Amino acid sequence: MKKMFLKLVLLCLWRLVGGIGKIKRVMEGDSVTLNSDLTEMKDDDLIQWRFGDGNTLIAEINKQADRITVYDDVLDGRFRDRLKLDNQTGSLTITNTRPEHTGEYVLLINYMENFIYLSVYVSVTEGDSVTINSDLNEMKDDDRIQWRFGYTLIAEINKRVDRITVHDDVLDGRFRDRLKLDNQTGSLTITNTTMKHAGGYQLQTYYKRVDFYLAVIARLPVPVISSNSSQCSSSSSSSYCSLVCSVVNVSHVTLSWYRGNSLLSSISVSDLSISLSLPLEVEYQDKNTYSCVLNNPISHQTQHLDITQLCHTCSDSVHCCGPTEAVIRLVLSALVGVATVILVVYDIRSRRAERDQAQIHTSGSA
Repeated sequence: MKKMFLKLVLLCLWRLVGGIGKIKRVMEGDSVTLNSDLTEMKDDDLIQWRFGDGNTLIAEINKQADRITVYDDVLDGRFRDRLKLDNQTGSLTITNTRPEHTGEYVLLINYMENFIYLSVYVSVTEGDSVTINSDLNEMKDDDRIQWRFGYTLIAEINKRVDRITVHDDVLDGRFRDRLKLDNQTGSLTITNTTMKHAGGYQLQTYYKRVDFYLAVIARLPVPVISSNSSQCSSSSSSSYCSLVCSVVNVSHVTLSWYRGNSLLSSISVSDLSISLSLPLEVEYQDKNTYSCVLNNPISHQTQHLDITQLCHTCSDSVHCCGPTEAVIRLVLSALVGVATVILVVYDIRSRRAERDQAQIHTSGSA
């Protein structure tokens, strides 16, 4: 008995420490490849891919029999026309992923197990609405659907008693006046989403249980383009202007410079909320269109560059300046000129008056 208990403990530890060694995340609708980590399969290899708590076989390669099989009609057809196997490596690709593809995948290579956990995210921009689909065309008369956030019941439909209930006051009221249930399909809509709505959701029916993960992504700021005139340089034939595109307090985004539709440069950040900046040098006479784009997996913000506003010609001896600065300099130059003339005239008159006064004094003495 003790030996059996020890064996179970060791098996559990192996599953926890070495079993689920890989976690993959993908946004809903994207494709994902679960790698076998084989460079090339051998002639007698047998590879199987299994999914979920029931350890359901969904794909296999038998090299000895030269046979590739996908079982994409199992599990209510959630994998139908979505599975692709690599005949060389045994890796499995799932296309057009849906939340119901979330779960544990088991890779058996000649009966040796490896585990991969896949999370398929439903994503929404903060403040927008999102619908988590039940994938039911129409509920039956005896159906019962329950929606949970974590372990907390937040909404349910009981067709047998024709009752729809939303429990939107639970969990400090974060769902208050935000939940809508579709009486025909059982799909759940969350309106005016906030960061508090991010997390795991669970759909429970008489026939299946599906886990969802909702990612709420912060609304993107508009990038800011600025110039640094002190870095304006010139050559004998052309002038250049140094620019920088910047954003603050962002995460999980990419900042990019484009010339027309062509990508020039980019910089990305994942988990941390930081500031990003991306430099660009353009020729003053450049007639191309430039834009700075900030994007995440579900949205983007674009700022177009106006070269005439931010970049000005310069020479080795004259500092670049904008229209306002030019006007100010012109006015100041005119004022200085007028003041100079006044001083010269005043000086001439003063000298003449002093000379006349000296002559009068001399005549009086004689």
